[in-house]
Formats: sequence, C-alpha cells, structure tokens
Amino acid sequence: VQLQASGGGLVQAGGSLRLSCAASGRTFSSFDMGWFRQVPGKEREFVAAISWSGAHTYYADSLKGRFTISRDDTKKTVYLQMTNLKPEDTAVYYCAAKSGVDGYYYTRNYDIWGQGTLVTVSS
Repeated sequence: VQLQASGGGLVQAGGSLRLSCAASGRTFSSFDMGWFRQVPGKEREFVAAISWSGAHTYYADSLKGRFTISRDDTKKTVYLQMTNLKPEDTAVYYCAAKSGVDGYYYTRNYDIWGQGTLVTVSS
C-alpha cells in the first residue's frame, strides 16, 4: 500500500477543511488508518484513527468534537474532516496505515506513511 495525502491549504480560524488520503494497492481494507500531525521542532502527534472495519474511531482528547475520521474502502480513501479550525492546528498532517494489533496512538505502530499535507490556519 502507498498513501497520498491531499486537501491541505490555508484557512481562516473557524473554518473547515477535509483532508484525504488515497491508497494504492489491493489490501487497503485490511489496514487500520491514522492521521498524525507535526510542527517544526516537535514530535509527530496522534490526531485520529479508524479501524480496518470502520467500526471504531479514536481521537486525541483535545480534538474530539472538531475532527472526524472516516473511510471509504470503495475509493481506498480515508478522510479527516476538520471543523472550527484554530491557529494551533497549523501543522503538516500525515496519514498512515498499520496492520498489527498494537495500539492506534503511537507512530511506531504504523508501517506505512504518506508524504504529508500542510494545513495553515490564520488568526
């Protein structure tokens, strides 16, 4: 599986964006998928994840209620809907895939990473 993230851009505070992560390969539906973000000088942090079945979703506590992760296996795409964006949401957002049973919250558990898409929220 290869991942291609898109949908980033410049948005004003309070606005919304939807990120997409398109996968290639035949086994997308068997992967758990996650979104992470990173700002310069800081570690990559967990944003959201969705199980391979789509039945379970997980969010960073600070983002619950504003961000929503979803997947469409027919399109081999995972989405991150972001609403009420704040300047502190500015970061490069990465999608990632994992196939193991390890937890969703840690970068080390993800096997495959996309290239990242930049989200900039102006105040």
